[in-house]
Amino acid sequence: MRTRWRWIALSALLLGPVVGAVAGTRLLAMSSGTRENLQLYTELLTAARERYGGDVAYRELVYASIQGMLRTLDPHTNFLSPQAFRQMREKQSASFYGLGILVGMRGGRLTVITPIEGTPASRLGIRAGDVIQKIEGEPTDKLSIDEAVSRLKGPKDTQVRITIVRAGLEEPLELTVTRAEIPQNTVRYSYMIEPGTGYIAISDFARSTGGEVARSIEKLRGLGMKRLLVDLRNNGGGLLDQAVDVADQFLPRGSTIVETKGRVRDSQQAFAASGNHPELGLPVVVLVNGGTASAAEIVSGAIQDHDVGLVVGQPTWGKGLVQTVYNLSYGAGLALTTAKYYTPAGRLIQRDYSSFFDYYTRADAAGDAAAPGRPTEPPSEEFQTDLGRKVYGGGGITPDVEVAPVELAPFLQFLLSRSAFFTFAVEYAHRHPEIDRDWRPGTAVLEEFVRYAIERGIEERADLDAGFSESAHRDYALRQIRAEVFTSKFGVEAAHQVLAEGDAQIQAALGLFPRAGELLAERGRLLREPDVRAQVPTGRD
Repeated sequence: MRTRWRWIALSALLLGPVVGAVAGTRLLAMSSGTRENLQLYTELLTAARERYGGDVAYRELVYASIQGMLRTLDPHTNFLSPQAFRQMREKQSASFYGLGILVGMRGGRLTVITPIEGTPASRLGIRAGDVIQKIEGEPTDKLSIDEAVSRLKGPKDTQVRITIVRAGLEEPLELTVTRAEIPQNTVRYSYMIEPGTGYIAISDFARSTGGEVARSIEKLRGLGMKRLLVDLRNNGGGLLDQAVDVADQFLPRGSTIVETKGRVRDSQQAFAASGNHPELGLPVVVLVNGGTASAAEIVSGAIQDHDVGLVVGQPTWGKGLVQTVYNLSYGAGLALTTAKYYTPAGRLIQRDYSSFFDYYTRADAAGDAAAPGRPTEPPSEEFQTDLGRKVYGGGGITPDVEVAPVELAPFLQFLLSRSAFFTFAVEYAHRHPEIDRDWRPGTAVLEEFVRYAIERGIEERADLDAGFSESAHRDYALRQIRAEVFTSKFGVEAAHQVLAEGDAQIQAALGLFPRAGELLAERGRLLREPDVRAQVPTGRD
């Protein structure tokens, strides 16, 4: 009975802030209607726990009922269990304590993709391709990536025992690694993609993102950057203040970045560029796709509305609901929608979510052949940028230029799913320590890969010959092998530079800098001659 009532009390404490707008010790101040509803809820909870035909825990009932209740509100209001709340806060922090390796599942095994330079893993000689067979003596073959990573992480200066299987060694390696601080960089890549052209890829918006972007821009300027490609594809968002800080680095001082509007007074806010960063003054192209959401949509929308850059790719997700995170009892949390995001032109970023199924499957985001990129259902409200260009609201950010990715052939997808390129490249790199950054594999390496795939039972000779009869497939395979070899020898950024050569969206974006330059020049004329705005044609894109 004591356990039962503890969980009933927990349910009341967790539900109280939502249904009664109060918390914990203020439950007694609830209205009589609210108290009656909570009494009904605890009666249902007790009946389900005591009389259901199977065993069920109070925690499971409480958590499931909370999630069900919140689903009646919107897709992004979310209850966070203590574990999920801790993981969210850790993700938003600038660092964590661990080994310093990127891991993934390759052939169903937990495999090191690459060690991070200067970390405990790299100092111990852990290599790309090493299979982590055990963690603290427990086999990893039944662990998910998240479960494995959580066991590799831990408090600073604590130790973790891992067992590694390495190709070429008969016996597994037993290693004890002391955990250290590992930076969580959200600027995944920052390099000169072409002479004079800088490239920055931002994975999400955490506490360090604004500073990372500023340092990357400064570094690239020092390398002679004259134009900048910002990749926000598959960036699911993050912290609002970091989105504002990043947008601030592209916009003139005083420019509106985003507005939030909600039911209560505190939710009405406007954020503007502070001018604390040096003016960029360079042509900018921003890459987006259907995985670009929330904070990433704030940045791309502000850049587009103020005409300081060209947005390229595919329509973004359309997540414009503001979540405020509240601490609840027992270490749990609540991400509650309190407002909506609007771009500087007044566009609502949030996509329609009257049907959760359509929202999550993007069944409502079909394009219109007559008007590429413009959402068709429901009709979008039309807005104007600073220069008078037409943009649309209520469906994420529609690119100025739409570019679709190239679909990968099933033959190549199969080889990737079997980790064929990765495992071949790791072994090849170990056999060829002389490889430098100018190395490019040719026909002989592809033939060696074919023999490797046959020997490993990955694919038959006839199917491989048929697949590689197409030049596009051969080019892809050689580029993938080169990238995986570079991952092993030079790190993930070097590999990304290789893969960018075959990325259709990146290559299309690189060809649009003249247009981005024209946009920047037109904006400059507008600022110098305020009356020119009336002469700027609308809808030129």
